[in-house]
Amino acid sequence: MTRRILLVVHPHRPEALEAASLASAALAGEGVSTCTDFRVGDAPIEAALVLGGDGTMLHAADMTRGTGIPLLGVNLGHVGFLAELERDDVAHAARRLAGGEYSVEERGTLDVTVTSPEGVVETGWALNDVTVERANLRTTIEVALDIDGRPLSTFGCDGVVVSTATGSTAHAFSAGGPVLWPDVDAVLVVPLAAHALFARPLVVSPSSHVSVEILDRSSSDGQVVLDGARAIDLARGGRVEVRRGAQTVRLARTSDAPFSERLVKKFALPVDGFRGTRPIAGWGAGI
Repeated sequence: MTRRILLVVHPHRPEALEAASLASAALAGEGVSTCTDFRVGDAPIEAALVLGGDGTMLHAADMTRGTGIPLLGVNLGHVGFLAELERDDVAHAARRLAGGEYSVEERGTLDVTVTSPEGVVETGWALNDVTVERANLRTTIEVALDIDGRPLSTFGCDGVVVSTATGSTAHAFSAGGPVLWPDVDAVLVVPLAAHALFARPLVVSPSSHVSVEILDRSSSDGQVVLDGARAIDLARGGRVEVRRGAQTVRLARTSDAPFSERLVKKFALPVDGFRGTRPIAGWGAGI
């Protein structure tokens, strides 16, 4: 049977197109064909090689949703937290995929239900985050936040981010939220520029239901943005409900390096003076 690997390539970066050519050649050398879309009747797709930044990875996750296809990212962007490898590793990444030399990490998602004031319901999902934002950038929105059906607070703000552990290094982090390790099973709620005494980031149970309603007294309508790419309008009086997603996203990993190493690398964190496992003076001496 013909073996196939999906290529998901950032369409507007010349280096991504060059990387796709390198990857295709490397895969052909391993007897594996490539494709850029799904077609009924074709051979099954073993995995996807994603060439771009985090936006391209999120697009690939949406493109392959429900298929169980593992995604291996090669970062051609800036930070690239979701990518496993860097731009010099394209051919290497392709050969690792062809040889099955990777493990699979399951990442949790969020399911979203948006209900308009008239009762019209739209649904969506996100791997990183769901953001309730103001539609008019010159004003704020007034929101009511509740957890598991119980009111928690009302406040004016620029918006509210509801994030997975995976998305804690994205929009939620920029808004002052904590970084969650990927294996932390929790949901993060971070208000954006809130006018309130109590509007701190919250880490809630993965089984919790988070709801945000734009109050009628708000001076602006809003919108719900999924993974920074897909948007659903949310008028005053509308409500968005977020809960743990029914499906996961499968990320291919070629390294067992700890997440702390990824943080240091991606954020260029200073670690000068770190002494590793060497004994510290005073330890073991009753001090």
